[in-house]
Order: sequence, then structure tokens, then C-alpha cells
Amino acid sequence: MTSTTGYDENHAKSQGETPGIDVWPNQYRDRMYTIRITIPEFTSMCPKTGQPDFATITIVYEPDALCVELKSLKLYMQAYRNMGIFFENVANKILNEFVAACKPRRAVVVADFNPRGGIRTSVRVSYSNKSN
Repeated sequence: MTSTTGYDENHAKSQGETPGIDVWPNQYRDRMYTIRITIPEFTSMCPKTGQPDFATITIVYEPDALCVELKSLKLYMQAYRNMGIFFENVANKILNEFVAACKPRRAVVVADFNPRGGIRTSVRVSYSNKSN
């Protein structure tokens, strides 16, 4: 399907693989606490123009049995540098892969992109494990 702007399914699909996100056992699983991770130098590419997009990614989560190992998360985020991907897909892909890796009680990803063409875009997606 092609839209009137010339974008099609190939533009909408993220163009690249990401490495796995490592985890470690949560020593305080019996407590409810929140972890906030901020990545202020995130970059990806526009899938149509190939131009770079810059953003601050914020991940806030309540761990259950596992916590995210930060070095692997850094390498994961760096994999987006040469990936053609829309803003909305960035936030949803990060949330999906983050949740798959650490299975948190709750998680929120905010992708706050720098202005392009005078328009600032911020995408917020969330997850809640209803059994917790």
C-alpha cells in the first residue's frame, strides 16, 4: 500500500537488527522500585531521506526478577545509528525488545526527538504486566 506522500510498507519497517539486551537477577524482587535510564545521545536515520535523527530516549521500569545490564543496553542503542526507522517505530521497537529481555512489571519508553523542519516529536509507549 502506498500513501499519497510516497511512503510505503518498506519505509515503515525498521531496517536493521539489534543485539540482545543482557540482564542480571534482581536481588530486591520483593520490593516495588523504579529504575530510570536516560540516553541523551540517541541517533537513528530517516528511512526516506537517510538523514540523521537525534533524540533523548528515556526508559522507566519497575523490575521483577531481572534488571537490565547497562553496557549491553548502550550497545543495543548504538545499533540504531545506521538504521532507517520512523520515530514511532523507534519507541515501540525499543519497548518490545526491552520487555522481552527483562520482563518488567511495568515499563515506559519515551523517545523525544529533536526538531526537524520546525516540528518536535515525542513518542511515549507503555507496558504493564497485569499479573503483577
